[in-house]
Amino acid sequence: MFFTSLTTWTPGNLLIRIIVSLVLGSLIGIDRGAKKRGGGARTDAAVCLGAALVMMTSQYIEITFPGKADMTRLAAQVISGVGFLGAGSIIISGHQIKGLTSAASIWICACIGLAVGIGFVDGAVILTLILLAGLHILPYIERSVYRHSRYIRLYTEVRESGTVAVLLHKLKTDGCEIDMYDITRPGTNGQSLTVRITVHLPRHLAKEDYLEALAKFDGILFVDTM
Repeated sequence: MFFTSLTTWTPGNLLIRIIVSLVLGSLIGIDRGAKKRGGGARTDAAVCLGAALVMMTSQYIEITFPGKADMTRLAAQVISGVGFLGAGSIIISGHQIKGLTSAASIWICACIGLAVGIGFVDGAVILTLILLAGLHILPYIERSVYRHSRYIRLYTEVRESGTVAVLLHKLKTDGCEIDMYDITRPGTNGQSLTVRITVHLPRHLAKEDYLEALAKFDGILFVDTM
């Protein structure tokens, strides 16, 4: 490997580890920030630096007190504990959940920092490059696959509970396969019910035309895809 010597405990290696963790974390953060997503350069760089310091501290403890400490314990705490930052970047807006990719990138930054902190710079650099490439390439692949997928996630608002059974019956009559559904009941009387349904449309039904037909169905106040 290119950076095998960085695993040894020297001031120069420690400085290189710190700089590399800062650069890799910043790259991921800048990429997320450029897309106006959660996280950002400062957050991801700080997470990566912190994780690298934890790993270097573990190595320092092992060198200073050989056999008296578990080097993996602090790393395990970082991997599980960084989740609170990821949870803070997840936003539930209406019937959509946003920020999952940002939360995952923060967690990966912590893992990259741990790898750099112990001197496994090769793996950290390669993973960062693959991650950045995947974040840019996968959206195009997803859009292509989803465009041809016959599964749709319906978000509907109905006037009363009886409409739900009628709606499910209509979907089955039209040849749709209901994969799953859930109903959110209102807290007070007089409010509409929210129904989320995942269905598989048969080939003869066009998505846009079928949505327009459902919107005109008696008892449905609103329908859209998620």
